[in-house]
Amino acid sequence: MDFSNLIQTLAVYALPVIFAITVHEAAHGYVARHFGDPTAAMLGRVTLNPLKHVDPIGTLLMPIALLLLTKGAFVFGYAKPVPVNFGQLRHPKRDMIWVAAAGPASNLIQAWAWGVLLVLLTGLGVDETFFIAVARAGVLVNVLLAVFNLFPLPPLDGGRVLVGLLPMRAAITVSRIEPFGIFIVLGLVLVGVLMTWWVTPLTHVTLALLDVLLTPLKLLFS
Repeated sequence: MDFSNLIQTLAVYALPVIFAITVHEAAHGYVARHFGDPTAAMLGRVTLNPLKHVDPIGTLLMPIALLLLTKGAFVFGYAKPVPVNFGQLRHPKRDMIWVAAAGPASNLIQAWAWGVLLVLLTGLGVDETFFIAVARAGVLVNVLLAVFNLFPLPPLDGGRVLVGLLPMRAAITVSRIEPFGIFIVLGLVLVGVLMTWWVTPLTHVTLALLDVLLTPLKLLFS
């Protein structure tokens, strides 16, 4: 990937990525506060200010470096996780499910909103390719972020949802994976298992369902 293509890619994806991670993390904090844990709110993390959620290494340096090193074939990054004290939730095991699911849910809502914008732009005949590319990137980024985070392994959101749903003994066993979970996830990504058997098929399914939801709006412009 040459320098001009890199700059163009960064320009297209910058806004969708910033919105995606900011709303995702703020959603965790907001729902945690709703169910009794004010930790994130007290630390100023229930906010749409992206500077509160951006991790200099995980959000900026790592994705750009991987983009360059792999020529766009593989990109991975992360934001600063919102601190949640599950012990302060009114019903810790049950409420953990809602707190964890809030992030991916916020991304699916954002994907729909970007999809609405894309339909409006194309339906109204807007031929500015940059705006259309940004809207498409917004759909894809949010779907990928939601699907990836729903993988059922702690500390990903899907893992915490799984812990909340399992019987106590099984939940305790799964939760013990959390300190090593991110390394397992990275390993599964690097060998291609996670992308081939989870991210890619679920992304296609989610995009197809999103297209169905947008069909009534598309019909207005047909």
